[in-house]
Amino acid sequence: MQSKKDLRIIKTQKELFNSLERLLKSKAFEDIKVSDICNEALINRSTFYDHYEDKYELLVDFINSKKELIMEELKANTNLLNTKAYYMEMIKILLIQLDNQKDLYISILKYNKNSIVMDILIDVVTKDVENRIENDINNSIPSEIITKFYIGAVANIGMEYLKNNTKYTREEMFKYINSLVPDNIELLS
Repeated sequence: MQSKKDLRIIKTQKELFNSLERLLKSKAFEDIKVSDICNEALINRSTFYDHYEDKYELLVDFINSKKELIMEELKANTNLLNTKAYYMEMIKILLIQLDNQKDLYISILKYNKNSIVMDILIDVVTKDVENRIENDINNSIPSEIITKFYIGAVANIGMEYLKNNTKYTREEMFKYINSLVPDNIELLS
């Protein structure tokens, strides 16, 4: 019986996420009501409140699920030949992930003048970079300086790609970044 309950919880959560995602594509989060989410998900308000205290808790869970997807992809980045190869692979992974859900991220940027997308990008890049350099005792530069330097570049590139989604292709962005990052940086090796 427990596994059935778990499956129902998973199914309801998935439908709430999908409903929130559809709503975020057409309006600002602050304009979305719990009743809108329930109507879109075809569930009762009481069911919503069985899972979440309010729409903000749902949003946090939704954002965390998006972060987890990107972080799983970033963990697959085993290109540690040198720092440039690592960062180029990271940027490639992020641009592909942004492309995969471009309509959602662009809508969030359009309708939600807050920093949801930037928070997602900064958080996943921060965790990945920190994980990669935390055990590197050879660095003469403090790890938080290295992390902030690369986070700013990667997050802003991702935002530029989304904001000007027809101006540059993913391949063009990757080529430009590849030209900007020097070949001789060896901070992670």
